[in-house]
Amino acid sequence: MNHFYIITNSIKDKDLLVTKKIVNYLKEHGKQCSIQQENHTKNGKEFHYTDAAQIPDEAECALVLGGDGTLLQAARDVVDRELPLFGINLGTLGYLAEIDQHSVYPALDHLMNDEFEVERRMMLSGSVFHNGELLEKDIALNDIVISREGSLCVVKFHNFVNDEFLNSYNADGIIISTPTGSTGYSLSAGGPIVSPNASMILMTPLAPHTLNTRSIIFPDQDKITVEIGPGRDKEMEHGIASFDGDTIVPMVTGDRIVIRKSKRDTRIIKINNVSFLETLRNKMSTN
Repeated sequence: MNHFYIITNSIKDKDLLVTKKIVNYLKEHGKQCSIQQENHTKNGKEFHYTDAAQIPDEAECALVLGGDGTLLQAARDVVDRELPLFGINLGTLGYLAEIDQHSVYPALDHLMNDEFEVERRMMLSGSVFHNGELLEKDIALNDIVISREGSLCVVKFHNFVNDEFLNSYNADGIIISTPTGSTGYSLSAGGPIVSPNASMILMTPLAPHTLNTRSIIFPDQDKITVEIGPGRDKEMEHGIASFDGDTIVPMVTGDRIVIRKSKRDTRIIKINNVSFLETLRNKMSTN
């Protein structure tokens, strides 16, 4: 690789100390490098944190400095560019950001020498409908969460698979996740851990008010629909759909969100021969 693009979470890299070291190292080796800091204000723009329009056409990969959260947002913003991402973790051990700041220089050597592999991770596409009309749509690398809004009360969720009724949950919410997202919010809600190289859709209820509710795993070609049910005494219920914890779409009783495997995917650069199982074992031992 000869041309790099850097996306930095400036909260985790104060004064861009790590970013500047990376830029200097790459330039000392005759490589080109451009920088864009994570932007926490949208100002009415369509991107979440990274303006993909600023990425030079000749960029071969994006170095994402921050953590898994930063990489998640970058993945959604650059998905149409099909640009591979390489995560550099500046916080606690993550699953997506492969290395920490103490291993940056050897990692850059691997990238400059084209010693790496690219993993493709499936994403989800979600479309929210109100009175049958499309309200909003977005994509997610980790998960799409449909949950209650406001007061601490359970919500009834009606679930359909390929337009066939599956079941109804009385719960705080429902997490629809990818294999990549299986180690995130879904895991904390009791969902299974799935290898990120797999291609399937996980449905995990969030704090369900029943003892026999478990996660369900579907083939990646299935279409999952979640409808907000009525509140107590048939009153209007309010909920939200959240895409990777970022984009929030309000929903009310009768609204539906239709979730499918996205036609787009995220490309993650891997340089280490560290298996998912080893990463998982290290992560679990730190908790």
